[in-house]
Amino acid sequence: MASSRDDFIIAIRSAFLKKSTQQKFSLLTLVFMSMLIILLSSLDFRVIRYLKIGINELVYRSAFVVSIPENFIKNTFIEIKDYSTFFNDYKKNKKELSELKSLNVSSNIIQVENKELKELINDYVSSSDKILAKIIVDQDSPFLKSIIINKGSKDNIKIGTNIYDQSYLVGRVIEVNYKTARVLLLSDLNSNVPVSIAPQNIQAIITGSGNYYGEIKYIKDGIDDEFNEKSIVYTSGTGALFKSGIPIGKLIIEEDDKAKKFKVDFYSDFSQLKYVFAEVITKTEVENIKIEVSQNDNVSKNPFDVKLKILEDEIKIIEDTNLKFKEENETLKTDIIYLNSQISNLENKILSQKEEIEQSNINSEEMNFLKMNLYYGHKCRRSFFNSKGFTVGTTEYKKCVMNKGRKS
Repeated sequence: MASSRDDFIIAIRSAFLKKSTQQKFSLLTLVFMSMLIILLSSLDFRVIRYLKIGINELVYRSAFVVSIPENFIKNTFIEIKDYSTFFNDYKKNKKELSELKSLNVSSNIIQVENKELKELINDYVSSSDKILAKIIVDQDSPFLKSIIINKGSKDNIKIGTNIYDQSYLVGRVIEVNYKTARVLLLSDLNSNVPVSIAPQNIQAIITGSGNYYGEIKYIKDGIDDEFNEKSIVYTSGTGALFKSGIPIGKLIIEEDDKAKKFKVDFYSDFSQLKYVFAEVITKTEVENIKIEVSQNDNVSKNPFDVKLKILEDEIKIIEDTNLKFKEENETLKTDIIYLNSQISNLENKILSQKEEIEQSNINSEEMNFLKMNLYYGHKCRRSFFNSKGFTVGTTEYKKCVMNKGRKS
């Protein structure tokens, strides 16, 4: 009986010795295989190169397939966010468009009325046309700021013609030849322009300084306290030298111990002028213009009939505008309904994606628990040798496993 017991113990010991030998052998095998792979990777054989390419391709394809759900969810959230931003911009632009259209209609009505009233006051209709002119000489000196353009009397240029840089005033013609004309810039010492300063609506004179800025002169004491850095300077039309309402520049306030100085920063950079526009004005007598006031095409020069014609034109403009607004309103309503349906679909899609994400989070937590349970379950499981453990499946058992076997 004792011999059989010894044989059993010897058999168990031999089994453990064999298992240890196998473990050592498998470890050495892995080491040698790793060294062999590193050695082969340093050699540039065709088979090894193709094997590398195949392994890289397999890893790349696997990573691509695994990342498809994550990329899908990420791209979906980005698209939803972009769509929400687009819709908000759409509503803002729609509101701004409506306001601009109403302002445009009001501006057109005022322009029509202004034109008709000027015709009644001046007994003539003035029409202006801007022609492009090239600067051929730029005479810049401390005492003279002028330019010479390639347009003259043959192009209907006259003394006093206004010269623009786009829509900004830069000067006026003081000398005309057949093919050329000299323009005195606003920055010249001899330049004096009647201006209005907005929004205070204060009348003043701007003079040139010899540099590329102007100076405000001839204003009453105390009025200058109303000026601020947001004031804008434009022509007042006083003296009929320039048309009213032409922008010139921004007001700059400089203070020192003695007094305040008011300068004008011109909108145009006179040192960079290459092309300018000359405004050619033609006048037509009102007596030669036929004004239609009725369906019978009667000709009338009565101011009251002209005023009635203006009011009829205003009513027609308002009716046409209201009709256009109604059509646009119907179109916008249809677009809003479509966009609301799109938003509803996207909200449902977001809800379903949130549910999928939550389910994915739950599954990942379960997988993490199962993985931790393999390593630390024996430390937390109550058994004969572990009386301080917990029953499998309880909350304490899960906390112990997630705490890596620590019971506290």
